[in-house]
Amino acid sequence: MKSSLRRGTGSVTSMIVAGNDFGMDLLWVLFFSCLFSGVLIYVSGSYYLMTGETALYAVRKHLPLGKAVAIAIILTVGIGQWNSLIGILGITSNVVFEILSLNFPALEGHKYFVVLSLAILIIGIFYTLLIKGNYSIFEKVLALFVSMMGLSFFFTLFFVFPHPTEVIQGLVPNIPEVEGAGILIAAFVGTTMAAATFLSRPLFIQGKGWTMADFKVQKNDSIIAAVLIFVISGSIMAVASGSLHGKGHEITHVLDMSRALEPAVGKFAVSIFFAGTLSAGLSSIFPCLMIVPLMLGDYNSGKLDVSSTRFKVITGIASLLALSVPLTGFNPIKGQIFTQVFNVFALPLVVFCFLILWNRKNAGLPKSRMITNIILSGAFVFSLVIMVNGLMDIFG
Repeated sequence: MKSSLRRGTGSVTSMIVAGNDFGMDLLWVLFFSCLFSGVLIYVSGSYYLMTGETALYAVRKHLPLGKAVAIAIILTVGIGQWNSLIGILGITSNVVFEILSLNFPALEGHKYFVVLSLAILIIGIFYTLLIKGNYSIFEKVLALFVSMMGLSFFFTLFFVFPHPTEVIQGLVPNIPEVEGAGILIAAFVGTTMAAATFLSRPLFIQGKGWTMADFKVQKNDSIIAAVLIFVISGSIMAVASGSLHGKGHEITHVLDMSRALEPAVGKFAVSIFFAGTLSAGLSSIFPCLMIVPLMLGDYNSGKLDVSSTRFKVITGIASLLALSVPLTGFNPIKGQIFTQVFNVFALPLVVFCFLILWNRKNAGLPKSRMITNIILSGAFVFSLVIMVNGLMDIFG
């Protein structure tokens, strides 16, 4: 199951592009995304521990028009996560190509076919590992490399930390009146405050075998997740702001993003960045492949489903769709950001459903819910504003 702490290439790419283009101006978006995300992780996990019901099963069972709402969530979240998968495979196959082309320059003339071949190889390996269930150790190794990259960005802060006034000003809500700002904001809200995380949280707890005796552990895990996501993602944005913003750099190729680490690690920037980005992307492929059959299992029975024929067929379809960016030759940076935008379309509906479920009468839920209700209401308004701004930027 996907950990709520997992940072994928969507977060890394969005934060670097945001820091390069807007400095610390979008720090407020990250702050609210992490605050709302932490509370939603807490609410979805606590609801399961107290009622024994997973998210979509509860929506179908208790909400008016529950079946239609649950199906709408499956469709919107599924499309969003499959779009994320397309972006992730596009950027990871390009990362591998960039590494190879540094050592074998002759490959530059065959970029399209090499990238496509790498994408087919990567998704083929991951699909095989998934249906055989041999991916847990592999994920731990990848998580180690992601952690190394995160520590590298945090270490780099000591060399290029933005001016404190920029950080403070960045916490004041303001959407830059620049073309593409709405799409970028929607992209990193879509990856930081992902609806799939809250929906899969009860299934994650179910797989762990947690009970009410683990309620405090679940609560602390939610807080730690939100804080770490803010610290890691904020560090990446701050490093990009301090080392790239205002210097005329344009992030158009995967290799361009490694410049953010150069002030601290110099010639090792490319190696560290590529290792971390590749690991972040690869470790995100598993949950994106799994999310749709997991939601269907949740909807039907409220149980974890990772071995049925339906699971294998649906993950196979997702694997084929993942080849879209390499097949079309679309720019991987733009592809990664654009595909993340679709995650915000499901977010208001998912937040609204949790707000209703969290206030069910006679469900054994906590009596004191005023603070969580205020934050959930804020999350709903926030998700609507971000979604509308993203749509206006796309169609405007």
